[in-house]
Amino acid sequence: MTDARTLVIVDAANVVGSVPDRWWLDRHGAAERLRDSLVPYAETGLPGHPGPVELALVVEGAARGVSSVPGVRVEAAPGSGDDLIAELAAAAHGVRRACVVVTADRALRRRVEAYGAHCTGPRTVRPVPPSR
Repeated sequence: MTDARTLVIVDAANVVGSVPDRWWLDRHGAAERLRDSLVPYAETGLPGHPGPVELALVVEGAARGVSSVPGVRVEAAPGSGDDLIAELAAAAHGVRRACVVVTADRALRRRVEAYGAHCTGPRTVRPVPPSR
């Protein structure tokens, strides 16, 4: 049976990288903080995509050891995170499941939009830090 919830795929590297909070000093920890901040969205959903939704956080590189938590499934990319995100979007398209990809990566947006995915930017799930 196909899951009726919208699949929300979060590009961890892109979202973490959108906030200059020294994430590069601890990529694994930054991905864990992002994962934890996503948990409420599993129930509430995103603007235009009411909850509950299924959240998949795609990690790569130093963040590969981040584990799933209730509400957020972590998918470790064996290679390119973008390739795994595209595969997940294609699979959702194959079963006619609504899919949202959270990324600002223009090339990735084009890839997943070809599978019918809706795209939204990192600010949708991560607040911008206050100006100093």
